[in-house]
Amino acid sequence: MIIPAVRLPRRCRAPWIVALAAAALLGACSQSPPNQLPGAPDDIVEAPTTPPTDGVGRARARVDSLEARARALANTSGCATLDQCAAAPMGAKPCGGPRTYLAYCRTTTDSVALFGTLQALETAERAYNEASGMASDCAMVMPPGLVLEGGACAARGPSPAGGM
Repeated sequence: MIIPAVRLPRRCRAPWIVALAAAALLGACSQSPPNQLPGAPDDIVEAPTTPPTDGVGRARARVDSLEARARALANTSGCATLDQCAAAPMGAKPCGGPRTYLAYCRTTTDSVALFGTLQALETAERAYNEASGMASDCAMVMPPGLVLEGGACAARGPSPAGGM
């Protein structure tokens, strides 16, 4: 048995195609991203629950871990005079030079442990920058001015660039 093909006039076909395409688009837009929090705005996504497995993710995690360790080692309290305060370069910008500076008190900080960690951080961040294709503004970050407030060292903005 042969079933004859039904051909709709051209003016009748277009609305069906448009309606079908619209339904497909609406269905795709109504789905949340795979890790979207229920009831959360579109730009708030839950943090991954598993550690990163790719090389760039592991490199970033190492940078974050070393930075946290350096911050924990840098004791800002315990100084009696401003000259006991110092600022250490921290991290690595993609164009070179430190990303920022970390204030600390020389008399109460284990400087060997701090500078060992800062060296490892610089190496790790250079590797991360290269692996991720990171770019920066290439601006030179200058050491901050330091102040002593209640026996604690603190950074107060960058120092002048001086003859750059």
